[in-house]
Amino acid sequence: MRENLACVSPQSMAFTGCMTPTDLSTERKGIKRKNWRNRIRFFLKTNTSQSILHLMKNRSCRPTADDVQQWAQSLDKLLSHKYGKTVFCIFLKSEFCEENIEFWTACEDFRNITSHTELASKANSIYEEFIKSEAPKEINLDFHTKNVIVQTLHEPTVTSFLAAQRKAYSLMENNSYPRFIYSDLYKELCAAARGEGKAH
Repeated sequence: MRENLACVSPQSMAFTGCMTPTDLSTERKGIKRKNWRNRIRFFLKTNTSQSILHLMKNRSCRPTADDVQQWAQSLDKLLSHKYGKTVFCIFLKSEFCEENIEFWTACEDFRNITSHTELASKANSIYEEFIKSEAPKEINLDFHTKNVIVQTLHEPTVTSFLAAQRKAYSLMENNSYPRFIYSDLYKELCAAARGEGKAH
Protein backbone atom coordinates (compact mmCIF):
# COMPACT_ATOMS: atom_id res chain seq x y z
CA MET A 1 0.00 0.00 0.00
CA ARG A 2 2.98 2.30 0.56
CA GLU A 3 3.79 2.04 -3.17
CA ASN A 4 0.46 3.72 -3.96
CA LEU A 5 1.84 6.99 -2.66
CA ALA A 6 3.83 7.40 -5.86
CA CYS A 7 0.56 7.67 -7.77
CA VAL A 8 -0.89 10.42 -5.57
CA SER A 9 -1.03 13.70 -7.44
CA PRO A 10 -0.41 17.04 -5.66
CA GLN A 11 -4.00 17.97 -6.53
CA SER A 12 -5.28 14.84 -4.74
CA MET A 13 -3.21 15.60 -1.68
CA ALA A 14 -4.36 19.21 -1.65
CA PHE A 15 -7.96 18.06 -1.92
CA THR A 16 -7.50 15.45 0.78
CA GLY A 17 -6.14 18.00 3.24
CA CYS A 18 -8.74 20.60 2.13
CA MET A 19 -5.94 22.88 1.00
CA THR A 20 -5.47 24.65 -2.33
CA PRO A 21 -2.05 25.02 -3.99
CA THR A 22 -2.20 28.69 -2.89
CA ASP A 23 -2.66 27.63 0.74
CA LEU A 24 0.29 25.29 0.40
CA SER A 25 2.57 28.01 -0.94
CA THR A 26 1.38 30.42 1.77
CA GLU A 27 2.23 27.96 4.52
CA ARG A 28 5.42 26.92 2.73
CA LYS A 29 7.65 25.23 5.26
CA GLY A 30 5.12 25.79 8.03
CA ILE A 31 3.46 22.43 7.35
CA LYS A 32 4.90 19.99 9.80
CA ARG A 33 5.85 16.52 8.69
CA LYS A 34 3.39 14.94 11.11
CA ASN A 35 0.45 16.84 9.60
CA TRP A 36 1.52 15.81 6.11
CA ARG A 37 1.73 12.18 7.23
CA ASN A 38 -1.79 12.47 8.65
CA ARG A 39 -3.08 13.72 5.30
CA ILE A 40 -1.44 10.77 3.53
CA ARG A 41 -2.99 8.36 6.02
CA PHE A 42 -6.39 9.94 5.55
CA PHE A 43 -6.04 9.53 1.79
CA LEU A 44 -5.05 5.87 2.18
CA LYS A 45 -7.89 5.20 4.60
CA THR A 46 -10.39 6.76 2.20
CA ASN A 47 -9.19 4.56 -0.64
CA THR A 48 -9.12 1.52 1.64
CA SER A 49 -12.67 2.17 2.75
CA GLN A 50 -13.87 2.49 -0.85
CA SER A 51 -12.12 -0.69 -1.99
CA ILE A 52 -13.54 -2.72 0.91
CA LEU A 53 -17.03 -1.39 0.38
CA HIS A 54 -16.69 -2.21 -3.33
CA LEU A 55 -15.99 -5.83 -2.34
CA MET A 56 -19.12 -5.78 -0.19
CA LYS A 57 -21.17 -5.46 -3.38
CA ASN A 58 -20.17 -9.01 -4.30
CA ARG A 59 -22.93 -11.02 -2.63
CA SER A 60 -21.01 -14.31 -2.85
CA CYS A 61 -18.29 -13.13 -0.44
CA ARG A 62 -20.19 -10.50 1.52
CA PRO A 63 -20.54 -11.17 5.26
CA THR A 64 -23.99 -10.98 6.81
CA ALA A 65 -25.01 -8.19 9.18
CA ASP A 66 -24.78 -10.77 11.99
CA ASP A 67 -21.20 -11.67 10.98
CA VAL A 68 -20.09 -8.03 11.05
CA GLN A 69 -21.79 -7.43 14.42
CA GLN A 70 -20.03 -10.46 15.90
CA TRP A 71 -16.66 -8.99 14.94
CA ALA A 72 -17.24 -6.36 17.66
CA GLN A 73 -17.60 -9.07 20.34
CA SER A 74 -13.95 -10.15 20.34
CA LEU A 75 -10.77 -10.13 18.29
CA ASP A 76 -11.02 -13.92 18.16
CA LYS A 77 -14.40 -13.74 16.39
CA LEU A 78 -12.98 -11.20 13.93
CA LEU A 79 -9.92 -13.30 13.09
CA SER A 80 -11.88 -16.56 12.84
CA HIS A 81 -14.01 -15.11 10.04
CA LYS A 82 -12.14 -15.19 6.71
CA TYR A 83 -13.56 -11.89 5.47
CA GLY A 84 -13.19 -10.27 8.90
CA LYS A 85 -9.52 -11.17 9.06
CA THR A 86 -8.97 -9.78 5.54
CA VAL A 87 -10.72 -6.49 6.39
CA PHE A 88 -8.76 -6.15 9.65
CA CYS A 89 -5.49 -6.78 7.81
CA ILE A 90 -6.35 -4.06 5.26
CA PHE A 91 -7.23 -1.70 8.12
CA LEU A 92 -3.86 -2.36 9.78
CA LYS A 93 -2.05 -1.71 6.49
CA SER A 94 -3.81 1.65 6.25
CA GLU A 95 -2.30 2.45 9.67
CA PHE A 96 1.14 1.06 8.74
CA CYS A 97 1.05 -1.53 11.55
CA GLU A 98 0.28 -4.80 9.79
CA GLU A 99 3.32 -6.69 11.12
CA ASN A 100 1.45 -8.11 14.16
CA ILE A 101 -1.35 -9.72 12.12
CA GLU A 102 1.16 -11.03 9.58
CA PHE A 103 3.28 -12.53 12.37
CA TRP A 104 0.20 -14.00 14.09
CA THR A 105 -0.91 -15.59 10.79
CA ALA A 106 2.58 -16.97 10.10
CA CYS A 107 2.55 -18.56 13.58
CA GLU A 108 -0.87 -20.12 12.94
CA ASP A 109 0.48 -21.68 9.73
CA PHE A 110 3.65 -22.76 11.54
CA ARG A 111 1.67 -24.66 14.18
CA ASN A 112 0.05 -26.78 11.46
CA ILE A 113 3.34 -28.00 9.94
CA THR A 114 4.07 -31.70 10.46
CA SER A 115 7.37 -32.12 8.57
CA HIS A 116 10.41 -31.50 10.80
CA THR A 117 12.46 -30.17 7.86
CA GLU A 118 9.70 -27.77 6.86
CA LEU A 119 9.27 -26.74 10.52
CA ALA A 120 12.97 -25.78 10.79
CA SER A 121 12.87 -23.88 7.51
CA LYS A 122 9.70 -21.97 8.43
CA ALA A 123 11.05 -21.20 11.94
CA ASN A 124 14.13 -19.55 10.45
CA SER A 125 12.00 -17.68 7.95
CA ILE A 126 9.73 -16.30 10.71
CA TYR A 127 12.77 -15.34 12.80
CA GLU A 128 14.41 -13.50 9.89
CA GLU A 129 11.23 -11.65 8.92
CA PHE A 130 9.74 -10.75 12.31
CA ILE A 131 11.99 -11.47 15.31
CA LYS A 132 15.65 -10.55 14.81
CA SER A 133 16.83 -7.00 15.39
CA GLU A 134 16.27 -4.80 12.33
CA ALA A 135 14.04 -7.48 10.74
CA PRO A 136 11.95 -6.11 7.83
CA LYS A 137 8.73 -6.53 9.86
CA GLU A 138 10.15 -6.60 13.37
CA ILE A 139 7.49 -6.97 16.05
CA ASN A 140 7.73 -5.52 19.55
CA LEU A 141 9.01 -8.29 21.84
CA ASP A 142 10.93 -8.25 25.11
CA PHE A 143 14.47 -9.65 25.31
CA HIS A 144 13.45 -12.80 27.21
CA THR A 145 10.83 -13.85 24.63
CA LYS A 146 13.27 -13.24 21.76
CA ASN A 147 15.99 -15.18 23.56
CA VAL A 148 13.76 -18.23 24.08
CA ILE A 149 12.98 -18.27 20.35
CA VAL A 150 16.68 -18.02 19.41
CA GLN A 151 17.49 -20.99 21.67
CA THR A 152 14.84 -23.17 19.99
CA LEU A 153 15.76 -22.35 16.39
CA HIS A 154 18.17 -25.29 16.03
CA GLU A 155 15.43 -27.71 17.17
CA PRO A 156 12.07 -25.94 16.72
CA THR A 157 8.72 -27.35 17.82
CA VAL A 158 5.18 -26.22 16.95
CA THR A 159 5.13 -24.20 20.20
CA SER A 160 8.42 -22.32 19.56
CA PHE A 161 6.62 -19.06 18.75
CA LEU A 162 3.59 -19.51 21.01
CA ALA A 163 4.62 -16.96 23.68
CA ALA A 164 5.52 -14.37 21.02
CA GLN A 165 2.29 -15.05 19.17
CA ARG A 166 0.29 -14.44 22.35
CA LYS A 167 2.09 -11.13 22.88
CA ALA A 168 1.32 -10.04 19.30
CA TYR A 169 -2.32 -11.03 19.81
CA SER A 170 -2.47 -9.05 23.05
CA LEU A 171 -1.03 -5.97 21.34
CA MET A 172 -3.68 -6.17 18.61
CA GLU A 173 -6.45 -6.85 21.10
CA ASN A 174 -5.59 -3.84 23.25
CA ASN A 175 -4.59 -1.34 20.56
CA SER A 176 -5.48 -1.97 16.90
CA TYR A 177 -8.71 -3.91 17.46
CA PRO A 178 -10.51 -1.18 19.50
CA ARG A 179 -9.46 1.40 16.89
CA PHE A 180 -10.91 -0.80 14.17
CA ILE A 181 -14.23 -1.31 16.00
CA TYR A 182 -14.64 2.43 16.57
CA SER A 183 -13.47 3.39 13.07
CA ASP A 184 -15.65 4.90 10.36
CA LEU A 185 -14.66 1.91 8.23
CA TYR A 186 -16.29 -0.56 10.63
CA LYS A 187 -19.43 1.59 10.83
CA GLU A 188 -19.58 1.66 7.02
CA LEU A 189 -19.14 -2.12 6.91
CA CYS A 190 -22.05 -2.55 9.33
CA ALA A 191 -24.23 -0.31 7.16
CA ALA A 192 -23.15 -2.10 3.98
CA ALA A 193 -23.87 -5.53 5.50
CA ARG A 194 -27.37 -4.33 6.38
CA GLY A 195 -27.80 -3.21 2.77
CA GLU A 196 -27.60 0.50 3.57
CA GLY A 197 -25.40 3.28 2.25
CA LYS A 198 -22.80 3.13 -0.47
CA ALA A 199 -22.66 -0.62 -0.95
CA HIS A 200 -26.39 -1.01 -1.57
